[in-house]
Amino acid sequence: MSTLIVIPARYASTRYPGKPLVELKGATGESISLVERSWRAARKVEGDVEVVVATDDTRIADAAEAFGAEVVMTSEACRNGTERCAEAIEVRGTQHDIVVNLQGDAPLTPPWFVEALIASMQANPKAEAATPVLRCDGKALNGFLEDRRAGRVGGTTAVFGADMSGLYFSKEMIPYTGKTYGPDDETPVFHHVGVYAYRPAALAAYMGWEPGPLEQLEGLEQLRFLEHGAHLECVEVDARGQPFWELNNPEDVPRIEAMLAEAGMP
Repeated sequence: MSTLIVIPARYASTRYPGKPLVELKGATGESISLVERSWRAARKVEGDVEVVVATDDTRIADAAEAFGAEVVMTSEACRNGTERCAEAIEVRGTQHDIVVNLQGDAPLTPPWFVEALIASMQANPKAEAATPVLRCDGKALNGFLEDRRAGRVGGTTAVFGADMSGLYFSKEMIPYTGKTYGPDDETPVFHHVGVYAYRPAALAAYMGWEPGPLEQLEGLEQLRFLEHGAHLECVEVDARGQPFWELNNPEDVPRIEAMLAEAGMP
């Protein structure tokens, strides 16, 4: 299936202004901006794929064009990455079968996560959108719990039905488990990875819906699909030993730099 990967990037992040241009050092000590690292991650996806950066800020646009990215300028009115993806394909136009939202704060996203979404959408025509989920080991879950105890909003968790259709997503740890887990223990908690694949028609429908109360409470854009009865497929992925984390807060910078070094990524 032909795929357009859109990397939505905005400067005026509430929690971390200027986040897309934050420099991150990798294994070689070279500093590369967050948006460029996300673009590099997108370009590793195999298949019939194009990649664009969608932004409303000329500083991000200039930086993206300098490292060779195609840029689509969108408005400041976009309330989240999904709306920015929808506007980007309105501005640019697309004949692609699938649009992928690879959020610009997830430079450690392995290409096989995106490839799994595309394969799932191809295998399940009723899926209007799809998103990856990653089973937490004890180390990851304990990291989430530590963030919450410190008052930081860290990763998002997901629960889904037997048919893998999404039931709910939350910035709290769901489902509840009172157990204590060692670093390598398997847990029943799934980390929602901030990547989405949509059919273009689903993006158009999304733009016609107002945010519901759950989306507004949690600040999670994917809940708009669930609140309006759309089929959002959860796709379980395997990190294959590669560390994964999203850059949500300034405190995440050293954590991600350590993971880049551990993975041997420049």
